[in-house]
Amino acid sequence: MKVKTGMFSKSRSKSKRIDKKKDIRLLRKKFCRFCQDKVKTIDYKDVKRLENFITERGKMLSSRISGNCAKHQRRIAEALKKARFISLIPYVR
Repeated sequence: MKVKTGMFSKSRSKSKRIDKKKDIRLLRKKFCRFCQDKVKTIDYKDVKRLENFITERGKMLSSRISGNCAKHQRRIAEALKKARFISLIPYVR
């Protein structure tokens, strides 16, 4: 469809729709690492494991991004806060 405005003509084309259902099928299912490994406790002294759940700026990753279940996400948050308080992990990088 062409629209004339003065001396110039603009063509409007329909934008291609992206099928969300197809995109969802392409993504892998996220899983809780702790449930899969059957980890009993999440320790605040285990800094290497906790650093996987922190962004470059020092923020906690959400469970939506990390793939953790709600139970383990709460325990990770608690362990991160304890580790920060004791200065094992910095608040801001």
